Amino acid sequence: MKDYLVRATAAGSQIRAFAVTSTEMVETARQHHNTSPVATAALGRLLTAGAMMGSMMKNDTDILTIQIKCDGPIQGLTVTADSKANVKGYVENPDVMLPPKNGKLDVGGALGLGILNVIKDMGLKEPYVGQTILQTGEIGDDLTYYFANSEQVPSSVGLGVLMEKDNTVKCAGGFIVQVMPFVEEKVLEQLEENISNIHSVTALLEQGHTPESLLQEVLKGMDIEITDTLPTQFYCDCSKTKIEKAIISIGEKEIKEMIDEGKDIEVKCHFCNTAYSFSVDELSALLKQAKKK
Repeated sequence: MKDYLVRATAAGSQIRAFAVTSTEMVETARQHHNTSPVATAALGRLLTAGAMMGSMMKNDTDILTIQIKCDGPIQGLTVTADSKANVKGYVENPDVMLPPKNGKLDVGGALGLGILNVIKDMGLKEPYVGQTILQTGEIGDDLTYYFANSEQVPSSVGLGVLMEKDNTVKCAGGFIVQVMPFVEEKVLEQLEENISNIHSVTALLEQGHTPESLLQEVLKGMDIEITDTLPTQFYCDCSKTKIEKAIISIGEKEIKEMIDEGKDIEVKCHFCNTAYSFSVDELSALLKQAKKK
């Protein structure tokens, strides 16, 4: 089944909600970066959240970046998403290995202490930047805290990634539920009760829940209106042309040093690990372009 995302409102628009299945997306990321199980879980959760948060943006050109800088062995993660729920991302240390904690992958231990940055580039002079300190390193909790503190939107974020024994991704997905300022007390109480009854997003995904049925669990006892359904995927828009521009931007001196070594160079895209090779002749052509700048 292809990954997809739904947007919904509930209780007469007092609640807005998002849910997604992201199994293929997370497995694609795992293959690109050859991540360890705990790195797959951490990156998978952040990619899943990125797809939903990207879809919250209005314009086709808007770009969302979620960045975690941390002192744990994973060293950091970066995910970017657009408003069509295309996402890409990477971890600084894809090989991180940790023993399980309470029978689960220890994502919090992999991240340790750190900061979560959310950057929204909406074509204005300055991007919006929100920042919070990591609360648990489990990512869902950290984003829940971010929404409440940086955006003043009470939210609940549930994210899950379940691995197979062969370290491929069995299932992944999640939800974000946000309450509007005019929410009634009884609606809020119902929502809080529903969320307290969800002990594991991963367990729900393993039972075969779809984005729609995930929301039925979270929003039990409320009228739900699905407003939109859209596909989501791991998608990197890198190209040799973009890498050429990046090489030109580093300046004549560095390009000349590469040429003087007399060897082909290989440049890898951070986000998808695709390697682009450049011969000495190609570098010489790029040096000429750099001189024109």
